[in-house]
Amino acid sequence: MFKWDVVDPGPGEPVAPDQRLAWGKTVGIGAQHVVAMFGATFVFPIIMGLNANLAILMSGIATICFLLIVRGKVPSYLGTSAAFVGGAGAIYAQEGGPADVTGAILVSGVVLGLVGVLIHVAGPRFVNALLPPVVTGAVVMIIGFNLAGVATDVYMPADRWIAIITMTAVILMAVGLRGFLGRIAIFLGLVFGYVLSWIFDLIGVGGVEGDRVNWDTVKQADWFGFPDKTVAGLVGNQNELGNMAEVGWHWPDFSLTFTLLALPAVIALVAENMGHVKAVSGMTGTDLDPEMGRAVAADGVGTVIATAVGGSPTTTYAENIGVMAATRVYSTAAYYVAAVVAILLGFVPKFGAVVYATPGGVLAGITLVLYGMIGLLGAKIWIENRVNFADPANLVPVAAGLILGIGLDTTGVFEVWDDFTLGGIALGTIVVIAGYHLARLVAPKGGDGTMLAVGKPGVHEEP
Repeated sequence: MFKWDVVDPGPGEPVAPDQRLAWGKTVGIGAQHVVAMFGATFVFPIIMGLNANLAILMSGIATICFLLIVRGKVPSYLGTSAAFVGGAGAIYAQEGGPADVTGAILVSGVVLGLVGVLIHVAGPRFVNALLPPVVTGAVVMIIGFNLAGVATDVYMPADRWIAIITMTAVILMAVGLRGFLGRIAIFLGLVFGYVLSWIFDLIGVGGVEGDRVNWDTVKQADWFGFPDKTVAGLVGNQNELGNMAEVGWHWPDFSLTFTLLALPAVIALVAENMGHVKAVSGMTGTDLDPEMGRAVAADGVGTVIATAVGGSPTTTYAENIGVMAATRVYSTAAYYVAAVVAILLGFVPKFGAVVYATPGGVLAGITLVLYGMIGLLGAKIWIENRVNFADPANLVPVAAGLILGIGLDTTGVFEVWDDFTLGGIALGTIVVIAGYHLARLVAPKGGDGTMLAVGKPGVHEEP
C-alpha cells in the first residue's frame, strides 16, 4: 500500500492508483484535492453546529483509515457528509446539543460499517446484480448533476462575471496546457480567479456588494492552535445562535431518541459510497466491485473515528472524483498527501480562513466544470457497456430517478415521515434501483414495451 511505481506519463495518459508522479508533482496534485474538498468540508460542519477546523483535521485522519482499509485500491477522499444535516437539525429542534448530534452520528457510523461488512460477505455478484451498468451510470450522473444547483444557485449569484471568466480559464488550461500544468488546471483556475477577484476590487470593478475578497476573518484568526473543548451543557445549534466560539472537541452523548433521528441517513451514505466506487471504477478501468464492501465499511469507520472526538461525519467526495476526472491522476499517494496536508491545516485556523474567503464567483467557475464532468461519467458508463435504452425496463425507471435525483435539493426536501427527509441523490438512487428491479419483474420477455420516446436501436443513427 505504500509502494508506488514512479511514472512520467505523456499528455492524457492516466496514472494508476498503484503509481505516482515525482513527489513534487504528487504534492501538487494532493494540494488540489485539499482545495477541492475544503469548501464543503468546512461549510457543512458549520451548518450542523460543529467545529470546522476539527472537521478538516479529522477528515485527513479518516481518509488515511479509508485508504488502509481498502488496501490502497480505491482512491477517494473522505470529507464532511451533508447527509446528516437534516438529522442534526431534528436533534437540535428537540433540545439536543452538539454532543447529542455527534453521538447519534457515531452510532450511524457503526451501522454503516456493518452494512459494508454485509456487502463484502455477499460478494461482487450481489453488487453486480443489484447495480448493473444502467443503474450505476444513472447513480453517477445523479451525483454529478444534483450538484448543479450548488454551482449556479449558491456560488454563481455572488459574481457571475468572475464565475464565467474562471470557468473559461479552467477550460482553456485543462485543454491547452500540457504535462503537469494541465493536470492541475483546477487548482490554477482557483488561484487565477482569486487573484483576478482581488484585482477587480483594487481597480474598482463593480457588480457585487462589498469586496470580492474580504480578509477580515483571516486577520483575526490564529496561526496555530487546536480547538478548545466544547462548553458543557450547550443546547441547540450554536451556529444559528451566534455562539460557535464555544464549540470545539468533545465526547459524544448517546440517546436512543436522537439516534433514530440520524439513522436514516445511512441509506443515503450507502447509495453515495457505492455510486462513488462505481464512478472511480469507471474512470480507472478497474473492477472495484470486490472492494465495495470495504469502501462502505471504511466510511463507517471514518465517521466513528471523527465523531468520537466531536468531529463531523464523513463520506467519499464527489468533488475529488471530479479532480481525478480532470487530471487522470488516480494515485493513492496523492490522497495520502492530501490527508496529511488536511491534518496539518486543521492546526492552522488562519489558512482555513484564507480558503474560506475564496470568492463565490471563483467557486462557481470551478464547480461548473467539476460537477458536469462527474455527471458525464455516468453517460460514459452507459456508452461503454452499450446500455439499451430502447428497453423500457432500462428507460423508464432511470428517467424517473434522474429527474427526482437532479431536481430535488441535496439537503432533502421529500418528507418520508416526521423529521426524516430524503435529498435528491438518495431518493433518485432509491427510485433508480428499486424501479429498475421492479420493472424487470413485470417486463414481458421479448416485448417491445413503450417505444414512443426512443424507438428501436438504430432509429437515431445518421444515414
